[in-house]
Amino acid sequence: MIDDGFRLLPEQASTHAPRVDLLYFFLLGVAVFFTVLIAALIVYLSIKYRRGNTNVDRTASHHESVLTELAWMVVPLILCVIIFTWSAALFFSGYRPPAGALEIRVVAKQWMWKFQHPDGKREINTLRVPLGQAVRLTMISEDVIHSLFVPAFRVKRDVLPGSYATCWFEATRTGEFHLFCAEYCGTNHSRMIGRVIVLEPADYQAWLAGGKTNEPPAEAGKRLFNELRCVTCHVGEGATSRCPPLVNLYGGQVRLVGGKTVKADEGYLRESIVRPAAKVVEGFQPIMPSFDGQVDEEQLIQLIAYIKSLAKPIAVAQPGEGGDHE
Repeated sequence: MIDDGFRLLPEQASTHAPRVDLLYFFLLGVAVFFTVLIAALIVYLSIKYRRGNTNVDRTASHHESVLTELAWMVVPLILCVIIFTWSAALFFSGYRPPAGALEIRVVAKQWMWKFQHPDGKREINTLRVPLGQAVRLTMISEDVIHSLFVPAFRVKRDVLPGSYATCWFEATRTGEFHLFCAEYCGTNHSRMIGRVIVLEPADYQAWLAGGKTNEPPAEAGKRLFNELRCVTCHVGEGATSRCPPLVNLYGGQVRLVGGKTVKADEGYLRESIVRPAAKVVEGFQPIMPSFDGQVDEEQLIQLIAYIKSLAKPIAVAQPGEGGDHE
């Protein structure tokens, strides 16, 4: 919770926070242990072999010890493997949100954070989320590199222009928490701050229901799709289209000219809108114009949301439907 008092560490307010702090204290403990050990040996040997002490053997000698050599190799190796495995598991868990995570879009620009909820509701420099539910942030920058940082959640991710970045968290405490830009982004970088407000699920739903009616991103994207006359080419199926059909495109595999196959994820869809000649679909000509500069990042999010909405779930045949009958 936002507090102006001194803290050695930010409070823990997400499921990530205790795990990150545990790794941090383990690394700190290893560093302190070896620092104290080495410092103690330096002091001990400095006193023992000080000038004027005639009670020590100063003759040059060489002793080989296989156990000592093995210890120097095995102990650091084990520590490094533990640290790597632990860190990698923690790192990858931050990129894999659980199923059913609340999807929130983030657009960063000098010098503000713009958030959009699934129902279309928008916020600037304030993000409201429900308690106890995983929240997935899909982020992009309109200008320079930014970095979203919520200390209490132990979440930090660079936000790049031209490329989507994702992270997720699950809040474990209600209240208000600091949000910062952790990458120097210009003159007013220090003012690019915000807050995350964690609400009880019922309070979050009440907030969503309040105020003016919002246009969901998919509906806004459909309207923009028609306004830009995209519908004149992306119609029909297969050979009846001048351009590749969009139904069931998202999440599938796309075969490009030259035989390469790519996954139709959000990054591919964005690139196909702003730089359509970069990846031309096999069987089609590169006739689509570039919309780079004609649509902003928020409009690109809406167009992608509309294309994603065209992906129909695969129907599962019920007993007695289809197949051969006797």
